[in-house]
Amino acid sequence: MKRDFLTITDLTTKDITDIIKNAMLLKQMWRMGQRPSPLEYKHAALLFRKPSLRTRASFEVGIHQLGGKTLFFSEKEIGMGKRESVFDVAKVLSRYFDLIVIRTFDNNEVVQLAKHAEIPVINALTDLLHPCQIMGDAMTIFEHKGKIEDVSVAFLGDGGNNVTNSWLKLATRIPLDLRIGTTNDRQPNQEILEDAINAGLSKITVTFDPVEAVRDVDCAYADVWASMGEKDKITEREIMLRPFQLNNKLLSHAKNDVIVLHCLPAERSREITDEVMDGPHSVVFDQAENRLHVQKAIILHLFNMCV
Repeated sequence: MKRDFLTITDLTTKDITDIIKNAMLLKQMWRMGQRPSPLEYKHAALLFRKPSLRTRASFEVGIHQLGGKTLFFSEKEIGMGKRESVFDVAKVLSRYFDLIVIRTFDNNEVVQLAKHAEIPVINALTDLLHPCQIMGDAMTIFEHKGKIEDVSVAFLGDGGNNVTNSWLKLATRIPLDLRIGTTNDRQPNQEILEDAINAGLSKITVTFDPVEAVRDVDCAYADVWASMGEKDKITEREIMLRPFQLNNKLLSHAKNDVIVLHCLPAERSREITDEVMDGPHSVVFDQAENRLHVQKAIILHLFNMCV
């Protein structure tokens, strides 16, 4: 039976920890010059409706590093749902490729593609979820803190975005002290929030006080205040979310060894200042690199492969 990775909850707790450990191994092997190629003769289709830097680069390079090949399709080349139905695209690509990676707007489109495809499908981002990002984040925390379980994470800013939703999904699999610092108007998806709370595994806090969110926290996380497709709302969001800017004053309330994360791209001087982004607590660029390694580990997991 084929496996897909559409959301964090497609994985068990053991799956998550195994993938992170394998990602660490893959990172170490690459740096030591070891070049395993378990994906030799495998081909991946990359379907991207949204522009991308890290997601496209990390998937293409990662698949090539493991010996596979990729073919990139932009929105105008496929027109899925317009020029061709999702069903037809899924069936055709299943005859040509071994893996589909999709980055799009509507999460249901990913669900339908996976339903009809006969090969694994990876959700590389939708407006609702960003599971690959959170797996890279978890790897980065493990790398710097030596664990992911029972770590405190403060997510600051737009509580209604896909990164917040995916952190809440992770909190149903890994015990966390997850704090979401946001405004009343930008609270998380209610259904996803309730699922995380009802899972009873993690401590979930939604607070409108930025200091309460970061007090004695292990990890402070910033993200853009207006996601792709919402840039017309940045002025109102900036007024609304300014108290949640991750700056040195706010960060001073966290633990002395706090690490700072940002999934990028960053709008410097809005949600995060240069002094924090480039400061001694920042692991932002480790986090960006780790997308490469954790996605390799996710792909190997879907194919039930090891290195």
